[in-house]
Amino acid sequence: MNIMRNAMPALLCGLMLTSLSASAIEYELPEANSRLVGQNVEYVVPADSKQPLEAIAAKYQIGLSGMMEANPGVDPYLPHPGSTLVIPHQLILPDTPRQGIVINVAEMRLYYYPKGKNTVEVLPIGIGQLGTDTPENWVTSVQRKRANPTWTPTAKVRREYAEKGEPLPAVWPAGPDNPMGLFALYIGNLYAIHGTNAPFGIGLRVSHGCVRLRNDDIEHLFNVVPVGTRVQFVNQPIKVTHEPDGLRYMEVHEPLSRTFEELSSKEPSTLTMSPAVGRFIANADTDSHIVKQALEERSGMPTVINP
Repeated sequence: MNIMRNAMPALLCGLMLTSLSASAIEYELPEANSRLVGQNVEYVVPADSKQPLEAIAAKYQIGLSGMMEANPGVDPYLPHPGSTLVIPHQLILPDTPRQGIVINVAEMRLYYYPKGKNTVEVLPIGIGQLGTDTPENWVTSVQRKRANPTWTPTAKVRREYAEKGEPLPAVWPAGPDNPMGLFALYIGNLYAIHGTNAPFGIGLRVSHGCVRLRNDDIEHLFNVVPVGTRVQFVNQPIKVTHEPDGLRYMEVHEPLSRTFEELSSKEPSTLTMSPAVGRFIANADTDSHIVKQALEERSGMPTVINP
């Protein structure tokens, strides 16, 4: 099945989604008073498919968690042949300045606003495991870039691996087996945006605090992001927007677990609502039943709450 042919109706309809490639999804920026971009895509799993969900996610530039949010109950190892999956390409831009790199850890997406262009590039990421969390509210910058980076694991990381019977070298040499991949953007003494030797971890909490991208994606960013670019980390599991046509949208993601008990629990994590989101939902036009359903389902896709 031709995947691009399946995508074309949504691409032509949306016009806000300007590029679907191996390196990034590029959206045309909406007006300043709008934050809704893109259109969702439907994908029918071929009858003879043996692809895991991660492979489908990679073709459409989505993280594994994003695909699972949009398709509850899907088998991550082998989606059922003939089933229809939703590719969540419609989204609400984070409530931040449209500048540089914005990383929303809650939705595990990286947004890049190229200087001088009216576009935003969106890429899925992997973030830090519980206990080695990726920053959530931090503004920094790209301080340097390096191709073929080495990896110097901290003493704590080396102890953890040694306890598992997997001793690490003091410095892991550059190369395709390096956990940092082949390109890195350094954003501080302890953190980097880099590639990976384990692409199945994109859209999951897998790193030791850094931001991971698929290898084609980090190579693209390495080539286009200048040193000095602003980088902002946010944690916005609920995003909202009041669009110029009067419709009000809410996009809800599963929040990051705060404790190992939360991570292992079968109960959904507690959602914390910011005052701004609370005021937005409290509007007289809001359908409370739709809001309740969106907060329970946490599909990661924009939902109209005043139909």
